[in-house]
Amino acid sequence: MNRNKLIREQLDDSLQRLAPLRSVNPPSKGWVRAIRGGLGMTAKQLAGRLGISQQSVARIEKDETSGSVTIKTMRRVAESLDCVFVCGFVPRSSLEATVRRQAEQLASKRLAKASQTMTLENQGLNADENKKVLSEMVDELVNEMPSNLWSEPR
Repeated sequence: MNRNKLIREQLDDSLQRLAPLRSVNPPSKGWVRAIRGGLGMTAKQLAGRLGISQQSVARIEKDETSGSVTIKTMRRVAESLDCVFVCGFVPRSSLEATVRRQAEQLASKRLAKASQTMTLENQGLNADENKKVLSEMVDELVNEMPSNLWSEPR
């Protein structure tokens, strides 16, 4: 097994535990406001814990909902709320499946070009042969991970 595949498999195993988080949506007014409210803490009280103004807390809450708050700020606020700020990536499927889909796209394009030439020369493949060749090309791309695998836009 090649090194890249082993790394993908290990990451996939670790990330699989995070899969349930894909369906978690942030509260409409943001996590800071939701947690603060759940704790029964006012914005003024949170400001005091953070050593900032109440207006700054309002700004943080607004920035969170707009997506412009910094990770550093979220970590600091989370600590003051006795929480841990978590930021990461949760793949929609496995990393292996993502690589395989990309390899299929690249292989399909390459095969389409080759098939066009072969058809012009009256050497075209039938559907089963085409499927087999495509599968072999995908396997080869996944195993070799050529540098141009991700060069094509989605």
